[in-house]
Amino acid sequence: MKHSIRRQISVVFIVLFAATMAVCLIINTLFLEEYYKSNKRKLLQNLYGYLEDAAESGTMETVYFLRKISSLCEKGNVKLFIMNSSHEIIYASMGDSKTFQSLFFDYLIKNAGSEKTIRESYDAVNNAEYMDMWGNLDNNYYFLMRTAVESIRESVVISNRFLAYIGCTAIFLSFWVISLTTRKLTKPLRELVHISERMARLDFEAKYNVTGQNEIDLLGVRMNLMSESLERTISELKSANNELQKDIEKKEEMDVMRQEFVSNVSHELKTPIALIQGYAEGLKECVQEDEESRDFYCDVIMDEAYKMNQLVKSLLTLNQLEFGNEVVSFERFNLTALIQNILNSTKILAGNQQVEVVFDDSRDIFAWADEFKIEEVVTNYVSNAFHYVSGENRIEITMEEKGDAVRVSVFNTGMQIPPEELEKVWIKFYKVDKARTREYGGSGIGLSIVKAIMDSHNRPCGVKNCENGVVFWFEVEKAKMIE
Repeated sequence: MKHSIRRQISVVFIVLFAATMAVCLIINTLFLEEYYKSNKRKLLQNLYGYLEDAAESGTMETVYFLRKISSLCEKGNVKLFIMNSSHEIIYASMGDSKTFQSLFFDYLIKNAGSEKTIRESYDAVNNAEYMDMWGNLDNNYYFLMRTAVESIRESVVISNRFLAYIGCTAIFLSFWVISLTTRKLTKPLRELVHISERMARLDFEAKYNVTGQNEIDLLGVRMNLMSESLERTISELKSANNELQKDIEKKEEMDVMRQEFVSNVSHELKTPIALIQGYAEGLKECVQEDEESRDFYCDVIMDEAYKMNQLVKSLLTLNQLEFGNEVVSFERFNLTALIQNILNSTKILAGNQQVEVVFDDSRDIFAWADEFKIEEVVTNYVSNAFHYVSGENRIEITMEEKGDAVRVSVFNTGMQIPPEELEKVWIKFYKVDKARTREYGGSGIGLSIVKAIMDSHNRPCGVKNCENGVVFWFEVEKAKMIE
């Protein structure tokens, strides 16, 4: 990365280190020499104080003093010359004491009144600079101290050169150390960046591996929690969106069904209303004056009114079932007897249509359900079978015990229902064969009522094609026989 934290930290540290080195070189060049001379002046002043104390105490010529002053001069690289009032040399730390004696007199002559001062001098013979201090002490002692200062300038140059070498090496080493350190420091940050990129793509599987308790690790923990929270929230949003989509689709389906319902009801009522209106107008206008014709007109009007009444009743029943307004009264009843009674009432119809109705089950099977509503289910199934039976003209009713339930099946020979329309037969006003339905006057509500009744019982029902016909079935809870 062009603007990575690692690069920025490395650059900042290198710049700071280089700036520190540059400042050190400048300070060395400008102030080291003066600092060195200041220390030399302090050294000469300290030695002067020691000489003055010895002169006052009269220990100037003792062996102890001479050894002590010799040690101090050697440590401070100072040359010392001391003589008494008789011009006898008491101590000389340099080899040529006569030379320093003449130099001392020369200072006294040239610098009268400037005793006990420190001055810098230049020795043309030796091509060197010195720092000198001379003067007299108590008890008529005289001294001269000298220390070389020329070497300090060369020391400053050498020091700066050495500092530059060390600085360059240190910069290189620090760059390498900083590079390794920042790599280790920025590694978790790069991992967090990678995790954030995956989170931006809604990939919440990536998690930060917490290895410590520093700020970056705490940030990683928070990102893990945020990832889990986002995943949970998005999951909830997707679920809510899915439910909303289902609600929208259901609403659209309900709108379509409502439109179809209005259209179907209008269509179902249009014909009987038109017939009733037409025949009623005919009676009023006395189109047919004979009594037989009037009776026919009245029979048509009553028949169509009966159909309209049955349609309205079916719609009301279906509406109450679908909206849960119809109370389901569970009771124990003989299912076998119920089916037999319904079939007994259809014997005349079976004879007229030459239909063979088979129900050979003589077992007394009891069920827990609403007897009236189950009777309506069986009646609708049997009625539907009579309307669509063909071919062998055979209807067969069977009962099959399935654990704690009983399955009742109504089979009729004839044409099969197209597979894509099997699940549509439960829809209100849906008719597989519209011409055949109009022929026998069906409204397309019967099977919808069956489905609503079974839903109110929380029991299944269904339809399937067989080799030579169609079978409709439903299940109810089986009740134990009372001995």
